[in-house]
Amino acid sequence: MTKKQIQNFLVAFTTDRMTEYMIEDYNVTLSDALKFIYNSNTYAKLSQTENGLYSQSPAYVYELLEKEYLPYASIKKQTRQLDESEVAGNKHSC
Repeated sequence: MTKKQIQNFLVAFTTDRMTEYMIEDYNVTLSDALKFIYNSNTYAKLSQTENGLYSQSPAYVYELLEKEYLPYASIKKQTRQLDESEVAGNKHSC
């Protein structure tokens, strides 16, 4: 394998592991996990192989991703709670 092939393999492997971690930790769908990962700053940095992030453990890179995801998850949770309270409010108004 060439150096570029190894780098691409490690990026893909890390991405796969981060996807598994997100699904397990946050009970998100595969589609939602992949959308978040591929649109994250962490993935952008991981893909820039000149910085060497691809050579770090998937758990370490996931910690970076989690720091990026937690504010998003909090906003998503608040929005879901607001939506649920509106639905509950509408049930009682009938």
